[in-house]
Amino acid sequence: MSRRGKSRDSRYIPNVLRLIREHRSFFLGTTLAALALRLFFVVYFPAVTDDSRIYANLATNWLQHGIYGQTQGGQPEKPILPTDTRLPGYPAFLAGIFWLFGLGNLKAVLLKQILVDLATCLIVADLARRTVSERAARIAFVLAALCPFLANYAAAELTETLEIFFTALALDCAAAALGRMDEAGAGGGVRRLWAATGAAIAACILLRPDGGLLLAAIGLYLAVLAGKILASNAHADKKNVANLLAAGIIVAAVALAPLVPWTIRNFRTLHHFQPLAPRYANDADELVPRGFNRWAKTWIVDYVSVEEIFWNVTGDKIDPKKLPSRAIDNSNPAERDATMAVIADYNEAQDMTPELDARFGKIAAGRICAHPVRYYVVLPVLRVADMWLRPRTEILPPDVRWWEFNDDARHSVMAVGFGLLNLAYVVAALLALVRRPSRIRWAGLLVSFLLLRSAFLGTLENPEPRYTLECYPAIIVLASSWLGRYGQRKPA
Repeated sequence: MSRRGKSRDSRYIPNVLRLIREHRSFFLGTTLAALALRLFFVVYFPAVTDDSRIYANLATNWLQHGIYGQTQGGQPEKPILPTDTRLPGYPAFLAGIFWLFGLGNLKAVLLKQILVDLATCLIVADLARRTVSERAARIAFVLAALCPFLANYAAAELTETLEIFFTALALDCAAAALGRMDEAGAGGGVRRLWAATGAAIAACILLRPDGGLLLAAIGLYLAVLAGKILASNAHADKKNVANLLAAGIIVAAVALAPLVPWTIRNFRTLHHFQPLAPRYANDADELVPRGFNRWAKTWIVDYVSVEEIFWNVTGDKIDPKKLPSRAIDNSNPAERDATMAVIADYNEAQDMTPELDARFGKIAAGRICAHPVRYYVVLPVLRVADMWLRPRTEILPPDVRWWEFNDDARHSVMAVGFGLLNLAYVVAALLALVRRPSRIRWAGLLVSFLLLRSAFLGTLENPEPRYTLECYPAIIVLASSWLGRYGQRKPA
């Protein structure tokens, strides 16, 4: 068959499937290795956290009683109160699995997440194929399939695996739509791709409120493209601005549509306007220690402090000895005494009252006034750096203070190894942007998402490394571009 005939026949086969067909042994072997890695984590390191129990309780009550709410105190005989503290995406996923395989069937949940994560690897490969080359696609598939960070969270009853899947899907659909627009302008196929992009973003938002950052990133990128066209003064290309505007409207409308019934439900059931979920996942009558949180943001930069200090409030004592030196300005005796006094008063009852919270807030206000640049610039940058560069072992056995090497030798090796591997992924992605950005089609789409999400994460009090995992599809694609820099780019 001639090259022309082969190309004509391939039009009807998605190119990623053609790629798999042409490299069957490679994809089969890598998939089996990926499956083995994920099963290893499921068998030896399954993770059930407090958040996992909340999600499972929501799913069970929804399935059994038709109430999207939590059982008070975790006691079956207690009443079920409707809530909006968690968006319904992940509880719906759990409810479907519980309906099929039995209530509380954690094993079924994790096995299903393995399948989702394997699908993510294929989508990331397709994204690399569209934006870089087929060589990069194969490299990206390996990087995703053998990534222990993704595999680790497939063994956790948390939102991360699904969130990463739909993030990758949204980026891939957006890249496909941009490629189709480059070829044929705005047609029905392009509109369907943009609608698919919006649907994937909607799933991200229904899983976690910060999924909306992906919508902002795509909207920003489309706006930049439209601005470049307008600035070029090329009259023939002005119609493309309308196409980009239509694309943005389609994506936004589809992405936000599922929030309408959720918002209506919250208004009718809970009697307040809440289109997403509360910032601190709190019920309406629950005290949010905003003063304490603000005080924590005046010094916290690492995950160690999240585990040792931040999560202790309320319910556990704060150990002043575990506070880093930056938490207290020893050159200011009044601040030092006030801080020690409020911590001592909190430790007596281990309950955050409005009065104690106000005292923490007063200390925070003084610290912010004295060092505004540190609070608004330096600390957010350090928090983001910690989330990006810390070994991703937060739900694995290694001690949170891994650098002190006072843990089991195997755990220390795991922490160092994970840290170096994470650094390799990030450095490879940065090298692709610094050395050969021209090889990446629509690189601005990936970069805008990475920057917007990182900027948002810097505003949080709790720098948890898992919050950057949603960025890994983009990181892997960029890294594959650098590692496959000798390959030839092929059209999408």
